Amino acid sequence: MTVLETERLTIRRLTADDAAFILRLLNEPSFLQHIGDRGVRTVADAIRYIQTGPIASYDRFGFGLFLVELKDGHVPIGICGLLKRDALDDVDVGFAFVPESWSKGYAFESVSGTLAYGRDTHHLKRIVAITSQENVASINLLVKLGFYFDRMVLMPGDTEELRLFSRTLAEDHA
Repeated sequence: MTVLETERLTIRRLTADDAAFILRLLNEPSFLQHIGDRGVRTVADAIRYIQTGPIASYDRFGFGLFLVELKDGHVPIGICGLLKRDALDDVDVGFAFVPESWSKGYAFESVSGTLAYGRDTHHLKRIVAITSQENVASINLLVKLGFYFDRMVLMPGDTEELRLFSRTLAEDHA
């Protein structure tokens, strides 16, 4: 199910059919370094991840992580979406892309669309984002998108503090 489209991208709900791509993405060195090891080692693990993460979130909140694919050829390039974590008061935006799609504006385009979706469809007034302290590319993207550094946070089960950024959506106009 398509959630939104941008100029170059289709952003849609993940399904079990996306498991091979998710297996690859979650095992990229950049994902492991900046986001963490999700223990996804097989296609079956990836299907379980999709079912217990994104699909469960769609059912509970009406949103979650979505697949980002190029309109041209329907090539999957990453994930982007909204997450409601128990440890955070606000909904946060999350994103990850395969290296060959970096530096082409896809993250900016998909996160911009996702922020508008959160505001317009789910009536969110504020969205946060968390990133590892050394993830300069994501930090720069968040700043470019109008996020401001808020504070350091320690997520349950983690040993490293993360940077929490926030952005008010009320001033945006469709």
